[in-house]
Amino acid sequence: MNKLLLLITLVTFGISAKAQAVYTTPYGEKYHTSSCRYVRTKTTTKKITLSEAKTEGKEACKVCKPSGYEYTSNPTTNKQNTARQCSGRTQAGNRCKRKTKSSNGRCYQH
Repeated sequence: MNKLLLLITLVTFGISAKAQAVYTTPYGEKYHTSSCRYVRTKTTTKKITLSEAKTEGKEACKVCKPSGYEYTSNPTTNKQNTARQCSGRTQAGNRCKRKTKSSNGRCYQH
């Protein structure tokens, strides 16, 4: 009975470890699935487990989204990255027509 339980445990662990295999590149900061376009053409990829990748400080690829993928985007950050009309005024008193991504809302001229 103990041998059967041990065998089932080993098989289950082997299946779960195989399902969590991810690929990394030597200088990359992310981990990928085997079918990801970023590792398909690379010959220097290294196959590691998901837990090893997280231990090394690597993040999940946002293209292939491997298992354990965590999207950590902040919606307020995206608003600051979109261009908006400058809040400055021209000499004539009209509002500036240039676009800016600056956090203060003004273009390079204001």
